[in-house]
Amino acid sequence: MSAAAPPLAARPADPLRAAVAGRGFAHVPGAAMAALLGPGGADAALDAFAESWERLEVDGFMADGGRYRRRRHANFAARWGEPGHERGPHRPHFQAVVHNSLNGGVERWFAPVEDAVGEGAPLRALLDLGRGLADGLAPGGDWFVEAHQFRIEAAAGAPGFPTPEGVHHDGVDVVLIAMIARRNLDGGETVVADTAGAELARFTLRDRLDAALLDDRRVRHGVSPVRPADPALPSCRDVLVLTWKRGPPPPA
Repeated sequence: MSAAAPPLAARPADPLRAAVAGRGFAHVPGAAMAALLGPGGADAALDAFAESWERLEVDGFMADGGRYRRRRHANFAARWGEPGHERGPHRPHFQAVVHNSLNGGVERWFAPVEDAVGEGAPLRALLDLGRGLADGLAPGGDWFVEAHQFRIEAAAGAPGFPTPEGVHHDGVDVVLIAMIARRNLDGGETVVADTAGAELARFTLRDRLDAALLDDRRVRHGVSPVRPADPALPSCRDVLVLTWKRGPPPPA
């Protein structure tokens, strides 16, 4: 039987690493995340960051035929011994079928993350926070990093599916999922399970910057479908997903 995941409210990297090292994941409330991000967590910077989700493009690679997902994508390199993340040339996103039974096995080209977003304080602060976690869990090497802006839309009689592939591994080392905006929604519960499928926790990311940080080698994750709370009004679930995978970028 699963237990609710207690949110992590402490500052900053060491408690995060301890939580993820101990149980494979951490659930961090938005206010605590904002405090960890410094200037990147300021309201004005986050407002401009969140507004960029209005310019995402429809995901044309949904094997279920769905048109409920919009996204943009970018990649970065983080080199051991060097600070920060260097943005790489635009490239497709690829997952093996074993990690994504619905959309895996093909190169998926998405619209790039806008330059101002990629260089902005919120994304850079989130990248640095996640990189600190990744380096703490597995020090001593380079990282290939991907950033995904997602919007899941739902309408009356047409639910949206944040993880249509179900509870899954991403096939990386570390995953950071941050809520950006949640409008007129029911559902969208995050599930964390171990590699054998036993449920470890359930929680709902509701407020801006509510986050889940995951050791993808140890745990799987998924999100339940979303539907409009008021069927007469538009609804959406906006999240940022960052992943760190050991090694250099794949060949362009």
